[in-house]
Amino acid sequence: MEITELAVPDSYVVDLVPHGDTRGRFTEWYRADALSQTVGHALPLAQANHSVSARGVLRGVHFALVPPGQAKYVYCPAGRVLDVVVDVRVGSPTFGVHDAVVLDSDQPRAVYLAEGLGHAFLALADDSSVTYLVSSGYDPSREFGVDPMDPDLALPWPSDVQLELSAKDRAAPTLAQAREQGLLPTMEECAARYAQLRQV
Repeated sequence: MEITELAVPDSYVVDLVPHGDTRGRFTEWYRADALSQTVGHALPLAQANHSVSARGVLRGVHFALVPPGQAKYVYCPAGRVLDVVVDVRVGSPTFGVHDAVVLDSDQPRAVYLAEGLGHAFLALADDSSVTYLVSSGYDPSREFGVDPMDPDLALPWPSDVQLELSAKDRAAPTLAQAREQGLLPTMEECAARYAQLRQV
């Protein structure tokens, strides 16, 4: 596998190597040693999630407060999704910057994003599956969202897809509103968390 940092620091795309023959295909979709070597610490695995979405379903932009935050390792075993990472860390030099990666079951890739970063994905095909490992369990009191349609973020949703959002995601504040409301993690909090993880 080849791991490359995205435009949002502390997030990476992981290009995977599928092995196939007449019987089918095998892919190592997660390697703890390779990710740890790149990131500088292990991914503390607390929960594994799986979702299946119809074409046009948009989930996010979601993030969790730090500490502990919630790092994610995202993989698409079936279908096709546009995976988006947003820097929502107040004080980050790249605050408000995003990057996007197509995750496709035919050319397997994964995305890793560190604690404190925002995450969203859009299903580009029916029955698109997303499987993701997370570093902390679900805690609704510490998890928030930013409006994925925020014009200031200008996220690259394709114009030929009719978007379907949850009521919660439709009601999410813009990035500026979330900052004013004190909902966003700070770069200082995130840097301290990353340093703590590197000492484990």
